[in-house]
Amino acid sequence: MKKIIDIAKKINLKEEDCYRYGNYIAKIQPCNFTKKGKLILVTAITPTPAGEGKTTTTIALGDALNRLNKKTLISLREPSMGPVFGLKGGATGGGMHSVIPKEEINLHFTGDMHALTSANNLICAVIDSIIFHGNELNIDKNQILIHRIIDMNDRALRNVLINYNNDYAREEHFDITVASELMAILCLAKNEKDFEQRINDMHVANTIDNKPIFLRDLNITGSIMAIMKHALKPNLVQTIEENPVLIHGGPFANIAHGCNSVIATNTALSLADYVVTEAGFGSDLGFEKFLDIKARQNDINIDCVVLVATIRALKMHGGVSLDLLAQNNPKAIELGFDNLLQHFTNISNSNLPVVINLNQFTTDTDEEIEMFKKLCDANNLRFAISNGFNSGSEQVLDLANQVLSVLEEEPKQINFNYDLEDSIVTKLEKIVTKTYGGKGICLTDKAREELKAIEKTDAINFPICIAKTPNSFSGNPKVLNAPKDFVIEFSHFKVNYGAKFIVCYASQIMTMPGLGKNSQVFRIEYQDGEIKNLD
Repeated sequence: MKKIIDIAKKINLKEEDCYRYGNYIAKIQPCNFTKKGKLILVTAITPTPAGEGKTTTTIALGDALNRLNKKTLISLREPSMGPVFGLKGGATGGGMHSVIPKEEINLHFTGDMHALTSANNLICAVIDSIIFHGNELNIDKNQILIHRIIDMNDRALRNVLINYNNDYAREEHFDITVASELMAILCLAKNEKDFEQRINDMHVANTIDNKPIFLRDLNITGSIMAIMKHALKPNLVQTIEENPVLIHGGPFANIAHGCNSVIATNTALSLADYVVTEAGFGSDLGFEKFLDIKARQNDINIDCVVLVATIRALKMHGGVSLDLLAQNNPKAIELGFDNLLQHFTNISNSNLPVVINLNQFTTDTDEEIEMFKKLCDANNLRFAISNGFNSGSEQVLDLANQVLSVLEEEPKQINFNYDLEDSIVTKLEKIVTKTYGGKGICLTDKAREELKAIEKTDAINFPICIAKTPNSFSGNPKVLNAPKDFVIEFSHFKVNYGAKFIVCYASQIMTMPGLGKNSQVFRIEYQDGEIKNLD
């Protein structure tokens, strides 16, 4: 690895701009946001459980553009230790296209996740303390809206009972840190001042007579800002090919908005001519939320979209079981291609240019790749095939050149999926019918009551953030490919006044994952000072 100061010099940063965490990691001062770069957003088709290499492709494309002497910065989300120890493993790319030092990045990194967790849980502790010491704010203990969080998959904490001195008892619910409103605020705030205003606007509880209590009412803003002081700065690391990467913020795309921080994105756009970033899971989740929440709130333009596909994911959507994905089956690719076409349509309907990238695996056969090419040609799709995982950026130059060709075209006006003035039900219906390909929505009785209350507030003009499974366009993870005529049921709503969006929860979605029986936690080893098997 190069020293991080040498990496910083590649994007015209000086030593005084960097706060170093050892030799290979640094926090940097956010720039003044004189945006000049072109933004390339990487998304994907509906993935297999292991993922299709979207982060790997993002890193590979950034490396390839730098190889072509294009001043490029990669901008990613921070890994959460929940999935690092769970089924998905690390989130630093793979093979020849990884960000390093990956063990440090995947674990404690610069402490941003810990700061978020501590700040959030301080808010919760203060609320319970106020109630204990006489409850001068008249807090209704049954209407505390902020939950405690932890950066871990721990299903035992989904529902807990707080009980001390036999005088005070209430239910509490833990969320994973990356699902918290505080994480969303970190990733949507333009700067430190905006972050402070947004946390003050957090609706944390209600009074016994049903009046809202905001964070500003707790008189602890200074303490929260003190905890978050360093966490608001982007983190600078490098790829294996010694190119600069900003990593900052990490909300999940299935239960949050799934994009890295606006601060990091705008800083990257100020420092480089090209910025490659990603949005979590498929275009139905991360891309849609990048478009309708992040880009719209912060006047960020998207210049090109890369849609990542794999042979194995197409075969899965074509009806092949997970244990047989390595077997040659061109017919299944043809059957599963409708999933890719639905994602392509989602992006095209937003008036954005798309380059499809086949992330090639060693198990892909020549016959399967030819079927993929044939289907792309038949549907007039612009595509590239890359194999950067095994071979480095030399095998990603076709994708890079395709993207550069798109960027020479005249930019078009972005089409959002809904108008902010639409009703909440209309916003949901437009996403479910246009983006997911479904027939409509239905609401539980609880959701209907919550909706009536929200419609009486100014939050009615907020964008929506749908929390649903990433494994299907529908609300049922077992329904693959590109289903039609389905209805998604929404169980409840939550207004995030600080993040300035409404979370709409599809039934059965959970904000605290659990560890699987065969999770990565059982494979990681530590020997002689080295961490092994953390991929």
